[in-house]
Amino acid sequence: MAKVITFGEIMLRLAPNGYLRFFQDDQLQATFGGGEANVSVSLANYGLDTAFVTKLPAHAIGQGAVNSLRALGVDTSKIVRGGDRVGIYYLEKGASQRGSVCIYDRAHSAIQEAKPEDFDWDSIFEGADWFHFTGITPALGPNLVEICRQACKAAKAKGVKISCDLNYRGKLWTREQAREAMTDLCQYVDVCISNEEDAKDVFGIEAENTDIYGGKLNKDGYKSVAKQLADKFGFEKVAITLRTSISASDNDWAGMLYDGKDYCFSKEYHLRIVDRVGGGDSFGGGLIYSLLTGKSTQEAVEFAVAASALKHSIEGDYNRVTAAEVEKLAGGDASGRVQR
Repeated sequence: MAKVITFGEIMLRLAPNGYLRFFQDDQLQATFGGGEANVSVSLANYGLDTAFVTKLPAHAIGQGAVNSLRALGVDTSKIVRGGDRVGIYYLEKGASQRGSVCIYDRAHSAIQEAKPEDFDWDSIFEGADWFHFTGITPALGPNLVEICRQACKAAKAKGVKISCDLNYRGKLWTREQAREAMTDLCQYVDVCISNEEDAKDVFGIEAENTDIYGGKLNKDGYKSVAKQLADKFGFEKVAITLRTSISASDNDWAGMLYDGKDYCFSKEYHLRIVDRVGGGDSFGGGLIYSLLTGKSTQEAVEFAVAASALKHSIEGDYNRVTAAEVEKLAGGDASGRVQR
């Protein structure tokens, strides 16, 4: 069985019930989530051996984060304990023409204040086949850039494949900071995952004749984006998610995977969104699973997009679906009929 290591921050998510606005009532739902943790959950649901690496306080909230992963089959034995706090993000889910709002309260979290010596990467990567991180993690500070660099070097030394979702977050760092750090880190990456904005924000590479806010995506333009990324860094594969945002409630969703030779586009799904947080992570999890299980380029992008389409129907960050459910949708059954 393939073994995947993911590394990043897991946060406490506090959100009003349903589609209420902040403090429209006096309750907030408490769950956990974070880019790389979400990927590990997807992979565990598909039956792969996956471990999530981070640093969390040794108190009840930190343990709650650990327990949320452990309950879904993720190996938490490599999580370092220490520090004072778990990062928090507040989420107000949008609907119709009202967009979602995300407010971070993650300064001085345990992982943000982690040191390179906290992680024994040679031991962590023992027996591993794949390593995944996102651009969110190095955005937490210069120390995390160095930790990610050490992780990538250790993974390369052991022949471990590396994937990275660019995931630019303007609330965490500037485009200039992102470009400097990610240009360095991407030299180690084999599979790059991006969306219609990240390649432009981080590397200044954009698709022509595309208006992400006006609902106009030129799919052919992304062939150029993928090729430019691959040529610049030597990526084996470049995956790009394609979201047409009609409103906060309705999106059209597809993806493209470039393998250095062929540009494979998935079918497009019309999504009625329940919760879009973790949508990109579920794409990443589906892609990693597909590549590790020997799917073709076309099959891989179809599985990844179908997995992500299903995630948009599920509350919370985690994609709680099985490989069989994803295969059913990827195979053409999008009816949503009751299963008896």
